[in-house]
Amino acid sequence: MKRMGGWLSAKTPLPGNISSKSLTALDEPHALREALAAAAHIMNDDVDLAEAELSKGTSPFHKLGRATTTFLRATLGFEKEVIEQANIRLAEAEESALEHQKRALRDPSTARQSAIYPIGSEYALCHAETQLMSAVVAVLNESLTESLRGFYKLRKAFQTLYEISEAERRYLETKGVSGSAGRSKTSVATLGTGTTLAASESQSSGVLTPTDSGKRNDGDDDDSDLEFEDAREGNSDLPTPQEYQGHLESLDFSKMDIKGEPSGHSDNKSSDSNHTEGVNVPSTGAAAQAENDIDFRDVTSDEIDLFIHSGTALCYGLLQLMLSMIPPTFAKLLSLFSFKGDRTNGLRLLWSATRFKTNINGALASLITLGFHNGAIAFCDILSIDALPRQRLSGLLKEMRQMYPKSKLWLLEEARELSADHQLQKAVDITAPSSSPSPLKQVEALRTFERSLNLMYLHRYADCAASFLKCIELNNWSHALYYYIAGCCHVELYRQACASSDPDTKSAAATHAARATDLLNTVPAHTGKKRFMARQLPFDVFISRKLAKWTARAAARSCDLIDAVGPSPLEEMIYFWSGYRRMAAAQLRDSLAALARSPPNPAPEVAADDQAVTALLTGTISRFLGDLPGAKKQLTSAPLSTTPAALRTAAGAQADTWPVPVAHYELAVVYWEEAGREKGDREVLRKCSEELRAVEGAEAFDLDARVGLKVTTARETLRGCGVS
Repeated sequence: MKRMGGWLSAKTPLPGNISSKSLTALDEPHALREALAAAAHIMNDDVDLAEAELSKGTSPFHKLGRATTTFLRATLGFEKEVIEQANIRLAEAEESALEHQKRALRDPSTARQSAIYPIGSEYALCHAETQLMSAVVAVLNESLTESLRGFYKLRKAFQTLYEISEAERRYLETKGVSGSAGRSKTSVATLGTGTTLAASESQSSGVLTPTDSGKRNDGDDDDSDLEFEDAREGNSDLPTPQEYQGHLESLDFSKMDIKGEPSGHSDNKSSDSNHTEGVNVPSTGAAAQAENDIDFRDVTSDEIDLFIHSGTALCYGLLQLMLSMIPPTFAKLLSLFSFKGDRTNGLRLLWSATRFKTNINGALASLITLGFHNGAIAFCDILSIDALPRQRLSGLLKEMRQMYPKSKLWLLEEARELSADHQLQKAVDITAPSSSPSPLKQVEALRTFERSLNLMYLHRYADCAASFLKCIELNNWSHALYYYIAGCCHVELYRQACASSDPDTKSAAATHAARATDLLNTVPAHTGKKRFMARQLPFDVFISRKLAKWTARAAARSCDLIDAVGPSPLEEMIYFWSGYRRMAAAQLRDSLAALARSPPNPAPEVAADDQAVTALLTGTISRFLGDLPGAKKQLTSAPLSTTPAALRTAAGAQADTWPVPVAHYELAVVYWEEAGREKGDREVLRKCSEELRAVEGAEAFDLDARVGLKVTTARETLRGCGVS
């Protein structure tokens, strides 16, 4: 077999407790069936039962299942000891998959023969899945070196997944299945210098081969010093195809671009296009595109082939989605690996994988698809009309809740769906502490955190503070943030008490002041405890600066810390967690009231940066209340018509400079709404684009990655509208 990109040119020594017995073609279906049945318990929150059942087998499928259980614990809770355990199990699963694949290739007569995929593809998929999960765990390891290794593994996983998909495409072509109507062929993308990502039928198989055309042997597994080297990236004697030889229907990689700009998007629209507020990849209709793809169950009934197909759709879809969501601050790092994600195609593949709900691949694809739409991208504002297929998402969630009734993960997604529909109280109610909590403490932590956010949006300050302090007991990811938000809740209660005419309420002011001060003073001891890719967490940086600013101000004014706090710090948190998007009109008016409250003993003159914060948040709230002229007036007012440097000069080194670039983003959203969205006035849409350009060219600012995701999505949306 010819090599194409070096799937594994060198290996790191791994734990050696793999099974010495290679699965035969007769063993495989039973082993896979048993492992999938056991893994299904994971999605019902019964991880202990899943692990007990998976421990009964030693096949790569069983080891992959066990690794997946620990991986989910690690990614849900970010706990160091669980991350370390996940590393060990993933290494075992990776080695087992590699060993079984090599054996299948050495002795094809005993290996399973597929009409669709090359020999050993099922093990190549297991290996790619472990590499993908290992990459995620590496990034969580708080080490830049580990993160680099993680990105390297992503690159390797991509190569394997791509080649599996190519085998599938070629098979479908022999059956007369061609690309979807209306999709033009695109030039083949490249991965690194001189490396093609497609090969002619006679030249394929490369990344599925764990040894270099037979030149390596089992004794070569320990050359770990070559870990970051690829095998030969190309062969000069092999012609490079200049375009795809057709497209795979349900695994369409044609729009993938690893080095360069994404190619054009389909014009297919979601059936839910009458909904006007949704998550966007520009006019993607990803769910509709997946719905129009062939159902691979009509192609084959072979359970192992279906496992390979659904697993490839899940993994490649997740990989594309992850890469498309990497914050702009890490773009340079990604460029080292020539990676560029494609959110459109990633979502389409994930939707395609959700057809296989009864196996772990389909269940995970469903969880990722729901989480993506109800979570990060739902924070965005400049979105196309067909971006959020609400009916399909609700239908998918209903199916998964029926299939896995004991799992609180699906309940969490229902809460997010409710909050996105402005039903915050219902979202709080269904995430209330239960008499039957999830046996996964990581899921309980997520439930409590989600409930805490919704209590914050409801301005239920006392309950919100108590709930965030409860988060401290359930996980150790960002205690500084939890203490800070709880302290800010008591700042609001203090200000409410001071402004009240009720004597009983007024008398509580001192109590809330003392509690707020105590909680805020606790924060510094917990900042910097957690790191992401060797960098301090963005929220830790933000709140450390805020506390330094207030402490310096309190000293300069000879006042208490609580009276040195500027405009509602809790409203700032609400903004950065996109709470205004989830609020009904009544809660938005409560936010305006909170911004109008000031310290009982204010300074003679409000600081310039505090004025900028108030103007930005007031303008944003006005937009959500439908008052576009009022929003524009606030966002173009004098406090925001300045520069970050000018704010630092006026308010000191710890000044809040982030409102200036963020105001350009909010003004872009106002123009988007004013234009009538994607089919509206082109001149106004161009103004929207100009405001985005101002954010894109701004210097680094607090929490710019969170705003950067919104800006990136907005830019993609405008490109989809034909506005650059």
